[in-house]
Amino acid sequence: MSEEQTGIEVAVVSGLSGAGRSTAAKCLEDLGWFVVDNLPPELIATMVELGARSSGAITRVAVVMDVRSRAFTEDLGSVIKDLDARGYKPKVLFLEATDEVLIRRFEQVRRGHPLQGEGRLADGIAAERSLLSRLRSEADLVLDTTALSVHQLRAKIEDAFGTEASTRTRVTVLSFGYKYGLPMDADLVMDCRFLPNPFWIPELREFNGLDEEVRNYVLGQEGAEEFLVNYQQLLRLVGAGYHREGKRYLTLALGCTGGKHRSVALVEELARRLADDEGMMVKTVHRDLGRE
Repeated sequence: MSEEQTGIEVAVVSGLSGAGRSTAAKCLEDLGWFVVDNLPPELIATMVELGARSSGAITRVAVVMDVRSRAFTEDLGSVIKDLDARGYKPKVLFLEATDEVLIRRFEQVRRGHPLQGEGRLADGIAAERSLLSRLRSEADLVLDTTALSVHQLRAKIEDAFGTEASTRTRVTVLSFGYKYGLPMDADLVMDCRFLPNPFWIPELREFNGLDEEVRNYVLGQEGAEEFLVNYQQLLRLVGAGYHREGKRYLTLALGCTGGKHRSVALVEELARRLADDEGMMVKTVHRDLGRE
């Protein structure tokens, strides 16, 4: 059976302690995978079966495994074969690094190796490398993280496990009123009060930025189009940098006095333009609309 037939995609993440399993797990979660860490090998097939019966609620399951699990290599090997026989075709990712780098990473966090016992760090690493040698040889993808930064590792995992939609930056464009306070979760805040306020136009006062009358008034003001063009160019630059740094969520806040007219109209127009840019998934939120 193919993935389409089973209705679920399965990945197994393993490798040497300190090689980046936690980073891989977080990245897979950001990509939309349902991630389970350190699940006993005998429960993996059950977990996958439950996901397959979730009526589409879970379509991608990633299991992170390491030597903390008893009978690790023998049980895991048999589980992978069992999943393969059931048609799930698990993709196995194995992470590794040189002994020197692994020792340095353990020393930086001041933690011992799980197989170190009474010996040295190097002894634990050697034991683990030997224990995992067979699994490494059977892995679909082996990543050496020795010279990789966290962002570079995320990029490689995204290339291997991400979809076009899951790797796009999710942008929330939010309108707000300064009279109600700044939004605490905003990454970038812009002040729209440089434009004339429709509140002082009697025939526009009772409308808001979602209405055509207010929208046309705000967007027709001197400086509005120039602001939108230049701000979009800036966001392309910032968004590309965020993407390289592994940041997948961006909240843009545009504020006016009450969050009813100017900011709402500009947010709607900016979101429309950003939605045409590749690599962005855009939604709008009007925090204070309706408060007055």
